[in-house]
Amino acid sequence: MTRLIKEIRSMSPRREQIVNKASTIFWKKGYSGASMRDIAKACKCKPSNIYNFFHSKEELLFEFLYTQNLRLLEQIRCLDENHAAKPSEQLRELIHIHIRHVLNYQKTSRSLFDSGLERLSRSNREKVIRLRDEYDRILAGIIQRGVEAQEFSETNPGMAARHIASMITRTIIWYSPKGQLSMNDVADYIYHFAVGGLQRRK
Repeated sequence: MTRLIKEIRSMSPRREQIVNKASTIFWKKGYSGASMRDIAKACKCKPSNIYNFFHSKEELLFEFLYTQNLRLLEQIRCLDENHAAKPSEQLRELIHIHIRHVLNYQKTSRSLFDSGLERLSRSNREKVIRLRDEYDRILAGIIQRGVEAQEFSETNPGMAARHIASMITRTIIWYSPKGQLSMNDVADYIYHFAVGGLQRRK
């Protein structure tokens, strides 16, 4: 069992429920407008019960952002460990995983992923950034292997990784499950768009 799985599973069901309710309140009222009383009401308990698990509103926000990044990393870690697969296939898989992860939390994540980091203390912000850096490293590694396998053109893997990640995360803003495109359609479009820029010209 990896360290990531251990960290994810260490969260108790009640603690996870409070985090999920809090993220919904943050989305509806904004982080500044939400109170611990609002969160307690959503959890059908007294504010003192929330403080048994979390010392502050900022700790709740950190837990949400940190856990979501952990869960994404756990899903893509296998791509970093398997260097036998074609990089282009790994890129497609990573994009599909990330799209599902982002859009399944679309409403509650919309404001939190964009502005949540600035609400965190320096220490907590650095912990979340370290997870994002790990994601960037895995994606850049796939692109680098694609260059070495001559599937992709010579490029800056880190820069390419950050651009692809940005395309994925910004779908939070405009995607609608009631629209014509499914999550798979969106993931396929981003994949083909990215590969179009990365592939070697014959």
